[in-house]
Amino acid sequence: MPPPRCSCFRVVLGLLVLVALLQLVYLSFLSRLHATQQRFRFSELFGRSGSRPGPQRAAHPERNTRKERLRFSLSTGGLFDPSGQYRVYKNLLQSDFSSSQRPGSGVPGSGVLALATHTTINNLHHLDSLLGRWTHPLSVAIFAHGPDVKFATALVYALSFFCPQVQALVDFHLVCLSGETASFPEQDHEHFEGLEDCSSVFIRLETHRDRFKNYAISGNVSYPNNLLRNVARGGTETSYILVLDIDMMPSADLHPQFLAMISSREAAGDEVFVLPAFEIRHARKLPATKPELVQLYQVGEVRPFYEELCSRCQAPTNYSRWVNSRARGVLEVAYTLSWVDPWEPFYIGPNVVPLYDENFKQYGFNRISQACELHVAGFRFSVLSSAFVVHRGFKVQGEFHARKDEENKRNRVLFRSFKEGLKTKYPSSTRRC
Repeated sequence: MPPPRCSCFRVVLGLLVLVALLQLVYLSFLSRLHATQQRFRFSELFGRSGSRPGPQRAAHPERNTRKERLRFSLSTGGLFDPSGQYRVYKNLLQSDFSSSQRPGSGVPGSGVLALATHTTINNLHHLDSLLGRWTHPLSVAIFAHGPDVKFATALVYALSFFCPQVQALVDFHLVCLSGETASFPEQDHEHFEGLEDCSSVFIRLETHRDRFKNYAISGNVSYPNNLLRNVARGGTETSYILVLDIDMMPSADLHPQFLAMISSREAAGDEVFVLPAFEIRHARKLPATKPELVQLYQVGEVRPFYEELCSRCQAPTNYSRWVNSRARGVLEVAYTLSWVDPWEPFYIGPNVVPLYDENFKQYGFNRISQACELHVAGFRFSVLSSAFVVHRGFKVQGEFHARKDEENKRNRVLFRSFKEGLKTKYPSSTRRC
């Protein structure tokens, strides 16, 4: 008969082995459960049947509708731009505004102002912070090339699937090279693996943020910024449009403040409303109001946009006058300016403003050319008293790609011919630029 101590040891050992086996069974169960959940989640994403009974799959009819919208948009094959170099999928995925929220519905402010923006897939993560500031109609044109076409299609779909605010507000458009096509992400499980909520989609987008520097797209592909701006603009149905790069942030409450201002004055079709543009150190919190911005400006944490790279491009805004002008409790026009070369202001304009010239791509003169045309066409530039836009991070020499100067020279030549063309386009105008 074995000693009692030995028997106790065997009992304890047996219990430990049993606990270990139970843990393995439990982990196996969790793994199977997770796999089942992922299969169901992929089933919802891809629209496949058989993972769950019909009534449960019908619990999200709006998601099924979104799938059909995406499938339909992709089935058209897109449209070629006028140059034939790019394929445009307009309204790749639209927001889920109800008919009562659309322009012309009688809902105050529903059709007044939208924000239009453009980006590559590696900068789409900025949409998260933009939606934190702008909770109104938003039109986003995305340029993708090569494998990123598939990735962009999948991640845009995931954003629309997981993010209620995206579903409610954002219209997406996709632009790629004419020889490339987008397709429904039916088999692309690798793009969806690990996506469980809205936050996880933006985390996935963050992994793409530094894939290339600025406009240095692989294969020396040109970034068609003005085409993208026009595509995003064309995706809006509002009376006024604010066109921004996706890494620019508007001041807080701009939409309701602008709505109040515009409803209290007589509309003028020849006026655009300038938002002074600034840039802020990365470590600083983005200011929401003019007093917050002015305080940071006075201590050097905020400065005029492009101050180091092209101070003349923003100087006509007259920052000193704007900073020192007293802002009342309401948004209003602080002062009106005439355009001078090479001013490229950010502004809110009526939807009748001329389109951007799509011959300009990559770096240089893409926005100056449009501001120049506004001037020749007879528009006035009215600077708003307390609204502004901010770029996160100081723009500094050396952060651009190697071909920046070459692109700038090429677009400078193009700008000369563009200005000559305006004489023919506006023969009765006495303005020149």
